Amino acid sequence: MAKGKFALGAIIGAAVGTVVGVLTAPKSGKETRAELKAKAEETKAEALTKADELSKEVSKRAAEARKKADEVTNDAKAAALDVKAKVEAKAVELKTVGEDYKARSESAVHGAVDGAKKGFNKK
Repeated sequence: MAKGKFALGAIIGAAVGTVVGVLTAPKSGKETRAELKAKAEETKAEALTKADELSKEVSKRAAEARKKADEVTNDAKAAALDVKAKVEAKAVELKTVGEDYKARSESAVHGAVDGAKKGFNKK
């Protein structure tokens, strides 16, 4: 952006310098007007060229930014899917471990109850 401002300032400065130079030159009004018109057209052409170059540069940078944003988005999605898969796998693992502990606990409780019943029945 600083390059664009500098280029615009240089073009404006050149145009002002040309106008001042032409107006202070010892020429007839007709010659002065013709020269001013020629310089104005030249300056306009330069400004249009610079504007076109700047537009192309902005478009190029915008495309690069879009590409980078897409890459970051895709990386984030991939990372999220990876984390989701790991969490789901861990949830399945924890559920299996919990069910195993539940089965062991129930078995231990039933064994203790059966043992207690046998102990009371002996008396």
